[in-house]
Amino acid sequence: MKKKMRICNIWMALVVLLLACHCEGTPPKLTENPAIKANQPLNIILLIGDGMGLSQLSSSFYFSDQLPNFARFKTIGLSNVIAANSKITDSAAGATSFASGIKTFNGAIGVDMDKQPVKNIVELLSKENYQTGLIATSSITHATPASFYAHVASRDWEEQIAAHMATSPIDFFAGGGLKFFQNRKDGKSILDLLKTNGFEVHTNHLEKEIDASKRHAFLLGEEDMPKMIEGRGNFLQESTQKALNYFEENESPFFLMVEGSQIDWGGHDNDAEYLITELLDFDQMVGSVLDYAEKEGNTLVIVTADHETGGFTLSAKVTGQNSKDEDEHDYNVIVPTFSTAGHSASLIPVLAFGPQSAQFSGFYQNSDVYHKIRAALAQ
Repeated sequence: MKKKMRICNIWMALVVLLLACHCEGTPPKLTENPAIKANQPLNIILLIGDGMGLSQLSSSFYFSDQLPNFARFKTIGLSNVIAANSKITDSAAGATSFASGIKTFNGAIGVDMDKQPVKNIVELLSKENYQTGLIATSSITHATPASFYAHVASRDWEEQIAAHMATSPIDFFAGGGLKFFQNRKDGKSILDLLKTNGFEVHTNHLEKEIDASKRHAFLLGEEDMPKMIEGRGNFLQESTQKALNYFEENESPFFLMVEGSQIDWGGHDNDAEYLITELLDFDQMVGSVLDYAEKEGNTLVIVTADHETGGFTLSAKVTGQNSKDEDEHDYNVIVPTFSTAGHSASLIPVLAFGPQSAQFSGFYQNSDVYHKIRAALAQ
């Protein structure tokens, strides 16, 4: 009996000591903040597979030796990605819909039909003490990432878009596009401006250790990052993990947009190997993000695309014709085929995981993705 009482007293003393240390030490992390409701996301991760329609996503089930990470999602929706004045959108109008919650014209970056700037989710969340990040396998000035920090009437004005990055609230970005930040036609050095505004600029590789108290710019390609089939390696997954580590070290809520940019380019080239290798690379990154979200329990992950590219189809192999001049097929052999070198009007899959993910089921407009994110954060 005395032994049990001594053990009880020891445990009581430890509890008192731990409570005292907690009161005198650092305040609880934001992830432990009692103001955050149980079913309210703290962090938002938006993953955009540029040009990724349902057939592109489906290819991951047939051209991989393992079940794709896309299969881990339970909430699935479909979005209509028409632009304001055309039935088929481009990446600029599509990404502006995600970033700002409006429909606009093709080519528009963060502006409305009157070419007036519209606040984007990065600008709004930054004022709510969120840290923000962008990653792309294209130039960071390309249409999709640009729509989350710039406001210009044409996606082609990439030098002007680069200048917008230097004055944006972005904390971390990684991609290509170095040529738009230095040796410019106007003679300005946007790299110097980035440094003046608190960025550490990296132009060689993804350093293992970075200072979490500073902002970081990784510009690792003159224009775009290499293709997967040309040796890009694990850039997408590693840069995404580096961003997550950066935000975690800062103990800050965050918004992160990651784009698998070159799925789209494989579609434009009608190059199935190019498209599928980019798609599988994107899926690997999705898996690491889901691992993070499952571990933390406070992160809403959305996977979608700005549009479909190539009219991509997974067709049965044609083996010949019968006596009625009808094609005969081998239904055990899948042949990727294309119907266009441009975009299509296909509805686009939306996958969601985490707190408030149920809001993303059903049919809706691409601009609703923005409003659903804002609604999830307001719960």
